[in-house]
Amino acid sequence: GLAELKRQGFQVVANQDSKPEGYFAGPALDRMNGFLSGLQSEQIDGLMAARGGYGSNYLLDFEVDKNLKEAKSVIGFSDLSTLQIYLWQKCGWVTFYGPMVAAGISGGPDRAEGYDEHSFLRAIGKAEAGWKLRLKGEPVLTGQAVGRVLGGAMTLVEATIGTPWELDTKDSILILEDRAMKPYQVDRVLMHFKHAGKFESVKGIVLGDFPDSPPLVAGAPSVREVCARILRPLGIPIVFGAPVGHTLRPMLTIPLGIQARLDAAGEGTLEFLEPAVAA
Repeated sequence: GLAELKRQGFQVVANQDSKPEGYFAGPALDRMNGFLSGLQSEQIDGLMAARGGYGSNYLLDFEVDKNLKEAKSVIGFSDLSTLQIYLWQKCGWVTFYGPMVAAGISGGPDRAEGYDEHSFLRAIGKAEAGWKLRLKGEPVLTGQAVGRVLGGAMTLVEATIGTPWELDTKDSILILEDRAMKPYQVDRVLMHFKHAGKFESVKGIVLGDFPDSPPLVAGAPSVREVCARILRPLGIPIVFGAPVGHTLRPMLTIPLGIQARLDAAGEGTLEFLEPAVAA
């Protein structure tokens, strides 16, 4: 993954100071200091996670937002959803839901289990509005809508509910994806969102392709069918099967925190109406 980033012309500095602690990459304080040192360094423009898993929520105990100044690009998915939502809710930072060093970038450009090169370079490098992203999914409900792109891994978006950084989904184009979830587990999370009022002002929804999530038995509802049953009554544009986050296809990179127009016809498109990065 590091070699691929260098091939793209990026200067790469790897942070490997901590020794593993339990199932974490290191003690929470070490990980927090490593995260902050990258964000505070004038020589570093952005941070990309090495991989996902679990544990970024421990960094929030240190009130990370009080130590931040100039916004930096923070790139990743899965467990990084926790930090990305926190940085949006507390600091208004635009972040990027896309590949990580050992999960996407390492698979190579435009390859299975790799990353979509065009959207990656366009998202983090284009300092003007107006570019379109093919979502490569299928419509659950057609239509168009404008909203702020927010969201991430479904279970981690859910985990913000009740916290001081609970994701405000009002007027959003909501991204929801995950992996290895049984259809009834997706059902449970979506119903939690519904009962918590998280869908009340959502303008549109983009769903991932939920790999490793087959029906429990032959003939039982699929994840797509569960999503359609619960979400279609919202009457908003919905696209299912976009290769975002956990996917076996080349992973798209999507800016989180900027306005976009969702068109749920065909394979679906997102047109970004403002820049994700400063000129």
